[in-house]
Amino acid sequence: MDRPIYLDYNATTPVDPRVLEVMLPYFGERYGNPSSKRHAYGWEADEAVAVAREHVASLLGAEPVEILFTSGATEAANLAIKGYAEANASRGRHLVTAATEHKAVLESCRSLQRRGWDVTVLPVAADGTVSPEQVAASMRDDTVLVAVMWANNETGVVHDLPAIADAVHARGSALFCDATQAVGKIPVDAGLVDLMACSGHKLYGPKGVGALFVSRRARRVRLSPLVDGGAQESGLRGGTLNVPGIVGLGEAARIAAAEAAVEGGRLGRRRDGIEASLRR
Repeated sequence: MDRPIYLDYNATTPVDPRVLEVMLPYFGERYGNPSSKRHAYGWEADEAVAVAREHVASLLGAEPVEILFTSGATEAANLAIKGYAEANASRGRHLVTAATEHKAVLESCRSLQRRGWDVTVLPVAADGTVSPEQVAASMRDDTVLVAVMWANNETGVVHDLPAIADAVHARGSALFCDATQAVGKIPVDAGLVDLMACSGHKLYGPKGVGALFVSRRARRVRLSPLVDGGAQESGLRGGTLNVPGIVGLGEAARIAAAEAAVEGGRLGRRRDGIEASLRR
């Protein structure tokens, strides 16, 4: 059967062969649990996770200690929004987000709304953007968190995150950014935000693994865990780590950091060419 031409890379990408190559040993001979601290198998796995954490942190402009591994961006968004809200409920119970956010963000906000939180969902302008002025006007004294994505998965709109971050932080609130569609494609800077999510399978890594940036610098973020268990991931996500997936995400991040400028130009030219053809 003839297969169609695939143009849905915002939904998922194939795994880069170089990524698969570094993952394969961790399904076989390097099968240790990184939580096993008393033997070489565990040390080997723990080192692989540490290297991957460094690669992801480098791509995001973060420190390794600020990176938590998750099962994907959906879990990362849930942990960021619900975890931050629960940990900071004494400061206020109001959230702000935008109508065009991914369902992982909107449904996390609705879940909190059902539990008594007040949520403002901002409409977007005709060009799909949310302005910093609009965000600032929506904030209140009890606003604890604003959630605005970096790049939209359906329209490709890129929000003005630096200006939005300034508006949010001027009011003393925190900013969560779903950067899933931006990471590896355009430059991102985790230092602008307090929490940021990304996913492996959007940048030629494996499915089922993602990361959450949690600021520990100028604005130290407190979260309540969603998954209780062991002390993995700074006590914020219990459970044995997905070592092959994490290794794959790390390698995909390393490749993206090295090749993003060239790849971005190539993709931009292809995108512009397709649009020009369609317009003609």
